[in-house]
Amino acid sequence: MTIVEHLCAPISVRPGPDATIDAPDTRENAIAPRRRAVGSWFFWAMQLLPAQRRKAMRALYTFCREVDDIADGEASRSLKQILLSNWRSEIAHLYAGRPHHNVTRGLSEAIHLYGLQCDDFLAIIDGMEMDAQTDIRAPSLAQLDRYCERVAVAAGRISVRIFGEASPAGQRVAAELGRAMQLTSILRDLAEDARRHRLYLPREVLHAHGIFATTPSWVLAQPALPDVCSDLVGLAEYHYAAAAEAIAACPRWTMRPAAVLLGTNRALLHELLARGWRRLDEPVRAPAWHKLTLVIRHGLAGR
Repeated sequence: MTIVEHLCAPISVRPGPDATIDAPDTRENAIAPRRRAVGSWFFWAMQLLPAQRRKAMRALYTFCREVDDIADGEASRSLKQILLSNWRSEIAHLYAGRPHHNVTRGLSEAIHLYGLQCDDFLAIIDGMEMDAQTDIRAPSLAQLDRYCERVAVAAGRISVRIFGEASPAGQRVAAELGRAMQLTSILRDLAEDARRHRLYLPREVLHAHGIFATTPSWVLAQPALPDVCSDLVGLAEYHYAAAAEAIAACPRWTMRPAAVLLGTNRALLHELLARGWRRLDEPVRAPAWHKLTLVIRHGLAGR
């Protein structure tokens, strides 16, 4: 995804009494948890957090980027397994109080401050292993949901705890918004994934529209592809609506970053619909003005 945050670097909005605006950092902007779920919204949403929580989010997404790079890298499958296994060991060291890696050292304070759960970090690695072990092609709906749970929802559970919301409603935000954003990213990245020999469109939806092959390039050339994508858009919208309900059940102050993430990613989904499914290499992104509007709206909201 093309990074656009630097276009608005001079903006100096103060979202809250203990929050500050950071100038965009190209290292941060490159961070992307699985299926590029962070991308350009990272800078915008994190401006609504106090500095210490924002630092924890940077550490989380640096971890996500590290393991994502392994899964998407050029190493052999066996080497990818070894590297991801090493990260499992590093998470164990982190929770034993002996982190070795710069990334886990950056997380060590956050896991105690915000009650971050070891199982969530391991679930993210599980998701990376799904991609590292084989090229995913037309998974079942159950397999796709398991993938979303590991690569997006687990990161969401960590994120909402960092935001300051560990309630059941906060966990529901992670579950629903994680799935919605993951589905949006899948729809955005169809062409890129096909070049990696991957196809995340669920087989039941493909079969419902008469597509029974799993070769990515062939599937993307089928006349029924828009109908398949339309069904997945409907599923994403269902999860966005459920996420909005869950956000409304949480304290407004803690869930402001989640509200920005929902708004920007839902706008991206609508931009994809407007572009259509025949020009898949044409980049689509939520407009920068839309992200800024969301930040100002939620930043000016009272406690």
